[in-house]
Order: sequence, then C-alpha cells, then structure tokens
Amino acid sequence: MSGQGRIKAIQLEYSEARRTMTNALRKAPQHTAVGFKQTVHKLLIVVELLLGEIPDRLQFRQPSLKRSLMPYFLLTQAVRTGNLAKFNQVLDQFGEKFQADGTYTLIIRLRHNVIKTGVRMISLSYSRISLADIAQKLQLDSPEDAEFIVAKAIRDGVIEASINHEKGYVQSKEMIDIYSTREPQLAFHQRISFCLDIHNMSVKAMRFPPKSYNKDLESAEERREREQQDLEFAKEMAEDDDDSFP
Repeated sequence: MSGQGRIKAIQLEYSEARRTMTNALRKAPQHTAVGFKQTVHKLLIVVELLLGEIPDRLQFRQPSLKRSLMPYFLLTQAVRTGNLAKFNQVLDQFGEKFQADGTYTLIIRLRHNVIKTGVRMISLSYSRISLADIAQKLQLDSPEDAEFIVAKAIRDGVIEASINHEKGYVQSKEMIDIYSTREPQLAFHQRISFCLDIHNMSVKAMRFPPKSYNKDLESAEERREREQQDLEFAKEMAEDDDDSFP
C-alpha cells in the first residue's frame, strides 16, 4: 500500500496517493507494525502539504510517532506559515533523513507551496507593498522574481490583487467572503467522498468475509444436519417405546 502511494505521489496523483495511504493506515494492526505506520505517516504528511492542506496535529503527538515525525512537524510549520527561511533551514538540518525516508524529492516540490503561502500571508497583511519588499520577505533574488511569482498567484486565484508595474508595487483588493466562493463546497465534497469510501469498503468487507470463515460455515451446516438426525432418531426411539407397551 505504501509503495503504491509513493508511486502515485511521484506521478503527481496526490489525492489518489492520500487515499491509498489512508486506507493502508486504517487496515494496519492497531498495536503493532510501528515501523510501517511511521513510514506511511511521513509520506502522507508530505502529500497533504503538497495538496495545500495542513496535517492533523494529533499524529505528531502519538508516542510511537512523535520522535520520528519531529522533522516533519517542523516542515509543516514552515509550510503553514509560508516561511521560506525556515523551510530551507529544515532542509539543511534534516536533508539526509528525508533522503533516507525517500521523501526528499517530494519535499523539494513544497518550495512552491511555501512561496505561495508566503505571498498569501503578505497579501493579507498589507493592502499595498512594493515588489522589492516582497522579494526581501520571500528571500527572492530580485523584484522581478517577486513580480513573476505574484502575477502567477493572481492568475491562479491565490490572492486578489493587482500589480502596478510602473511604480513597482502590489495593491491588494478588498477581501471576498469565502462562503460566497466554491471553497466550502469543495471541502465538503472531499470529506463526503472520504466517508463514502470508508462505508463502501466496510460493506464490501462484510459482504465478502475471508475464506477462512468457510470452514466454520461448513461445520455449522454439518452440525445442523447432525442435530436433525439426532432429533429424528429420538422420535423413532419414542415411537418404539410407545409400541412396546401392551
């Protein structure tokens, strides 16, 4: 399961990768297979970050996962806050561990997410800010790089703003009520799909039990036949007893 999830993630199929790994964790033994769970959680955290989501904090607090997931907790903080400096620091400090875990290549892809989050944070904090200041805050090489990134963020709908190319600043537009957009609908759709997947798999598991149950089923049928034969034999014995009286 974890291997399939890794392949899907490398192929940019992040939603499918998350579904595969979530199912793998759900089917894993509750009190054993700690190493397997650690491996899957590490990959799942990175995939959720690539999807633009923040992993559940509870998994970082589990005693069996807390120590091994510490680098991924720091990574999550950097991505969540859009802090490129902290992101680079985590990469420098735990790069070898990420490579050993097989997640380094995917984590490198998160740099774009960190920058995108940083742009969103800046847009929320400043109604107007120069491209030079954006470049400095995001640790970019030049205002031109900042202009390109901001333009892409505007085009992708990450922020509501406009760029004044002549004067070199970004003007944020008035905030739009998120409930007037499709974001709540998409979030509910995602959660409902997850619940339906669990329901369908549960129904399938009940409908098609493991083959090991067949022996018990056959034994039950044989037991019913034997009980029926015993009942018929008892009736015959009773009839014979009645016939023996004058």
